[in-house]
Amino acid sequence: MSSLATSRSAGPETPSRPGQVRNGQSRRNPSRKSPVGAALSNPRRTRDNLNGWGFAAPFLAFFLVFLVWPLLYGLYMSLTGKSLTGANDSLIGLANYAEALADADMWHSLGNTLYFTVISTVPLVLVALVMAALVNVELPAQWLWRLSYFAPYLLASTVVSLFFSWMYNPQLGLINDSLTKIGLPRVAWLNDPNVAMWAIVIATLWWTVGFNFLLYLAAMQNIPAQHYEAASLDGAGAWRQFFSITLPQLTPTTVMIVLLQILASLKIFDQVYQMTAGGPAGSTRPVVQYIFETGFTGYRLGYSAAISYIFFGLIVAVSAMQFFITRRRSA
Repeated sequence: MSSLATSRSAGPETPSRPGQVRNGQSRRNPSRKSPVGAALSNPRRTRDNLNGWGFAAPFLAFFLVFLVWPLLYGLYMSLTGKSLTGANDSLIGLANYAEALADADMWHSLGNTLYFTVISTVPLVLVALVMAALVNVELPAQWLWRLSYFAPYLLASTVVSLFFSWMYNPQLGLINDSLTKIGLPRVAWLNDPNVAMWAIVIATLWWTVGFNFLLYLAAMQNIPAQHYEAASLDGAGAWRQFFSITLPQLTPTTVMIVLLQILASLKIFDQVYQMTAGGPAGSTRPVVQYIFETGFTGYRLGYSAAISYIFFGLIVAVSAMQFFITRRRSA
C-alpha cells in the first residue's frame, strides 16, 4: 500500500491551465511568431515593397509628366490671358470661362459635336449588331467575314479621309458616278451644309464599326447554347430566339458599346479636319477643332484652355453616367 501510494504521488500531474509546466517543458503558443522570425520577415517585406515600387516607377513617371502635370498646368492656363505672342500671361480669374459661355461660335461647334454624336451612335450600334448576328449564324468562310468587317478599323484616319474624299468627289467620285448611271442627280457630299455631316458619318461608320462588331460577336459567343436548345424544343424559331434570348443577353454589352461610342464621337476631330476642315460654312466644325483653331490660329491659349475644360466637364459627366449605369446594373 505504501509503495502504491508512493507511485501515485510520483506520477505526472495534469496541468490545470495552458502554459503550465508539464514533463519539464512549457507549452508554447503556436500562433505567436518568434522574435527571430518577425525580424527576418520585416526585411523581406521591405524588399518586396521596394521591388513593387521599382516596377511601377516608370509608369508613375509617365503618368505624372504626361497626364497629371499637363492637366494641372492647363487648368492654370485657363485662368490666365496666356497667348502665343506672350502679350499677357497674368491671372484674369474666370474671365475666359465667362467669355466662352457667351461665345456663339463655341456653342455652334459644340452643337455640331452633339449632332454628330446623335446621328452616328445609332447606326454604329445597330449595324455592328447586325454584322455580329450574321457572322454568329456560322456562315461559310467566317474568317473572311470577320476580316472584312474588322480590317477598316486598322486603317489610319488619314487613309480613310483621303479614300472617302475621292469617293465623294463631285465630278470624278465613284459614288456620284454610280448615281448618274441609275438616273439620280449628283450630290455635293462635302460642299453642301445639309449633307456634309452625313457624309462624315458614313465614312466614320465604315471605318470604326468593326470594333463594335467584335464586342458584339464576343458577347454572342458567350451565350450558353443550352438556352437555344431549350427554345428549339419549345418550338421557337430563329427570330423568336434572337429577340427573346440573344438581345436580352446582350443588354450589358449594348450599354457599354453605346456609352463608349458616345465618348468616342464627342472627341471627333481627325476625319472632319481632313475631309472638310470644318466646312462648309462651319457646318461640320466640332468643338475640338474650335479649341485647336482658337489656340493655334487665334493665339489665345488661355481662352482655348478654358473651352477645353468646359468640354472636359461634359465628357466627365458622360463618364460618370456610364459608371452609375454600370454600377446599378451590377448591383
